[in-house]
Amino acid sequence: MPLAGGLLSVRLTPKASRDRIEAIETDAEGRPWLRVSVTAVPENGKANAALVALLAKTWRLPKGAFALVSGVTARRKTLRIEAATATVEDVAARLDALPRRPG
Repeated sequence: MPLAGGLLSVRLTPKASRDRIEAIETDAEGRPWLRVSVTAVPENGKANAALVALLAKTWRLPKGAFALVSGVTARRKTLRIEAATATVEDVAARLDALPRRPG
């Protein structure tokens, strides 16, 4: 699962046709990543802000609950979800319901 210890692994595709959480993909090393697409361009943090806004809206969390830990300028990012344990468990359950695809 791309969520471990409150850390969420994401592969972000900017400049997509729509904002959406697509699936969980596994890379060549067997690591799972949440695949997300946003319409925002990757300039001045716009795509990162769109990612946080999409996750916050989808999972009904405040935008402040997400902190970008690594990958500010990369497609692969790690975000920390700073929320109550029950909330993180709810996010984990939602992730389990997503389709899985090999990377």
